Amino acid sequence: MCNDERMSDPYQSDVLIIGSGAAGLTAALNLAERFKVTVLAKGGLAEGSTAWAQGGIAAVLEPGDTFESHIEDTMIAGAGLNDRRTVEFVVEGAPRAIERLIELGVPFNKEAGDLHLTREGGHSHRRIVHVNDATGWAVQEALLTAAQAHANITLVPDKVVVDLATSRHEERYSGAGNVWGVYAVDRASGRVELFTANATILATGGAGRTYLFSTAPRGATGDGIAMAWRAGCRISNMEMMQFHPTCLYNLDVKNFLITEAVRGEGGHLKTPRPGIASCPTSIRARSLPRATSSPARSTRRSSGTGSITSISTSATCRRSSCADISRRSTTSCSASASI
Repeated sequence: MCNDERMSDPYQSDVLIIGSGAAGLTAALNLAERFKVTVLAKGGLAEGSTAWAQGGIAAVLEPGDTFESHIEDTMIAGAGLNDRRTVEFVVEGAPRAIERLIELGVPFNKEAGDLHLTREGGHSHRRIVHVNDATGWAVQEALLTAAQAHANITLVPDKVVVDLATSRHEERYSGAGNVWGVYAVDRASGRVELFTANATILATGGAGRTYLFSTAPRGATGDGIAMAWRAGCRISNMEMMQFHPTCLYNLDVKNFLITEAVRGEGGHLKTPRPGIASCPTSIRARSLPRATSSPARSTRRSSGTGSITSISTSATCRRSSCADISRRSTTSCSASASI
């Protein structure tokens, strides 16, 4: 069930993380330096959204490019709805996030000894580092390998978390607002199990699959958002739902996205008959820099000894980016203050 027998009881830990994608594993690796961490996955450990990301990760790396330019591109693409402080934090931390991934073994493509940079829609410079056209899989593999090797991290697959264990589940309701852990269904036995911890982090991804047509993986059904809401967290920015603008539409097969790099490199969508709309203007007509353009749905609630930190956004968790990695690692570490 677990990656190792080094932790005697995966059902009780210092920190419990729900989700084994880039957000969850990054949080686990940061926190495991100080705490015992358990990571629960809804299915297999690599079945989440991160592994499906294609194009790459954006950062200011090209000579002549600046943080100010990247920030401005992002603010324009976000129609000014972005939290500028968040945009600045993410953009300025992106190069270090890339360095960290390289240290973990992500084999980004190189050209003449330097990182190969491509360009995507909405960017004024070449900023995208990539591993061929399967960057997400390479990032997932590197993070997972590092987590499996860490003595303080226990990885538990095939646990479908159904709700947070809160004060309303106590034998005698206290109204204190504590979060003690989660209830999860074991997919093999069908039994509901209780996992407890001093702090709980939701890194459960987005809700793209609640819609009929989406390029999001089947598991992106908004579970974490719903659990956080039921526990009393404030949910915001739910209108910021990302739909990929270049998706293969075929009712006979699973929809899949065509990488944004195709558009960034000047690709055109051609139709067999003139007059057919070639851009889903009703959904997302503008070219957006990767993930930094949409505000994240993040919630936090802390009371007493139990606490919850939630990192949940369809754009970021589905498409791995420097924005995600930089923001996740910092936001997730804030949980340690309440342990």
